[in-house]
This record gives sequence, C-alpha cells and structure tokens, in this order.
Amino acid sequence: MVGLTSDMCAAYLRRLGLYAEPPSVEALGALMRRHVQRVPYETMWIHMGDLWNVDPVESARRIAMSDRGGYCFHLNGAFSSLLATLGYSVQRHVGGVHGPEGPDPLTLTNHLVLTVHGLPTDTNSVGDWYIDVGLGDALYEPLPLSEGQFTQGPFVLTLNQQRHSEGGRVGDWHLQHDPNGVFVGMNWCAEPAEMRDFEQRNLVLSTSPESNFAKVALAMRRDATGVDMMRGLMLVRLGEGIPEPTFLTERANWFAALADIFGLTFANVSAEMVDALWLRALTTHEAWAARH
Repeated sequence: MVGLTSDMCAAYLRRLGLYAEPPSVEALGALMRRHVQRVPYETMWIHMGDLWNVDPVESARRIAMSDRGGYCFHLNGAFSSLLATLGYSVQRHVGGVHGPEGPDPLTLTNHLVLTVHGLPTDTNSVGDWYIDVGLGDALYEPLPLSEGQFTQGPFVLTLNQQRHSEGGRVGDWHLQHDPNGVFVGMNWCAEPAEMRDFEQRNLVLSTSPESNFAKVALAMRRDATGVDMMRGLMLVRLGEGIPEPTFLTERANWFAALADIFGLTFANVSAEMVDALWLRALTTHEAWAARH
C-alpha cells in the first residue's frame, strides 16, 4: 500500500488536530473519531462538474491541503494511506451498500471497506478491527471484527459473518445499520482489494444520471451524538439536536451552513464552479418542490 510523504502526513494530521503516535487501539479510535468529525462525506464536487479519481494519495492531498472530503473511495482510500504511513496493518476490501432487498452481488464495489489488524485488547483478543470513515452516518469509532451488536451514539449497529447464498457470493461480513440510518446495510469481502477494483464504479457513481450521487448534492458530518446532513437544500439532524428539517433556499444561508456545519468553504474552488453548484442545487430543489 502506497504511503504518504512525511509532509503530507503531517498536514493530514493537522487537519485532524492530532499528532503522530505509535499504533494502538486508543490512537486508532482518536484518528477515526476526528476524521468523521472534521472531514465531511460530500458529493459537492460532482455537482460542480468536477471529476475525482480514486487515487488515495490524491484524495489525501485534497483532505490535507483543503477543506474538502469526498465519498467512500476518497475518504477510506486516503485514511488507509494515512494509517499505513503511521505504521498500522490496514487492508482495503470490496464492499456493497444495499437497500431493503438485502445483500446483492451487483452492489459489490460500490463501497470501499477498511480493516486494521494486530491490535489485541482484553475484549478483542484477535486484534482485528472494522474501520469506516466513508459511510456518512454510520460508524463513529472502530468496531471489533466479530459478530455482535454495538451502540454508537443514536445508532445500534449489528455486525455478522455472511453466509454465502446459492445464487452467488454476497461477501463475508455484513453491517446492519440502525433503522434510523440513511441506508439499510453493507456487506463486504474478506480478501484484500486494490484501488483499481473501484475505478469503474467510481466513474459510474459520479457521472451517471441514474446515480443517486449525481442526482442530489450531499454532505454529512458524524459526531458522538448523531449526524448532520445536507441533502440538496434540506438540512437535517439525525440524533441529538433539532430533528425537523430546514430548507435553505437562499444562497447565502446555504453556503453559510455548509461552512459552519460541514467545514466546506470552497476556498480553492473557482467562482464559476461555485456558481454551478448553487444553480444545480437550486434547480434540483425546485423540481423536487414542484412534485411535492
């Protein structure tokens, strides 16, 4: 796995507000919590007309040098390179976020999953951990890679080993999200994956008119008690806080919320791309409002 230069690693850690430490469960937990708190899950780049590849070093550079985030391929890709640079034994895996129909081989490669190994504790003697900073509203800190039910803030998450169906392989592990979460579940394969395994799916998810990512601009930021989410012009909080959605139909208010809540200021983005983002978000909202 390609690591980061010392300068980029230091810049990445500054974004997280942390210092380099030897690998440990405590340090891993701190890195993951700070990542989901400070680096947003966001698809604003798609709605600006930008194209991002899945190169983890490029994703890490963007995270380290600006206020941007990305979706799973960028967030988990960059985070895995950071962890490898810090000395963690980290692996990437092919995953698939699915809906109420359950795990489906066709969804595999729509998500990048991480595991970290060699960090045993009294309650996790094997020392294997499931790590994910790219699900938006699910994990807040590492989960032991073992079957069980885990409470993290307002969400109860269930982790199980997958049984392979007769109709085809659906992965080796399955995460069942809380019913109040934004997705139903996610399955993944135990064997290590390469970033090239996600290249084609990233292109489809970020460019196809049928992709949910391309339909509505999205930003999410997880914290200890819930998640803030901007979906189009709708701001909503899941967990502790104000549960009623707010529609931000004035440009200044929308961008102020993106900056204040999600840390997205778009300081290094051209005015033309920012204009395009707002126009597309507003147009999408108006079309939605007309149907409702």
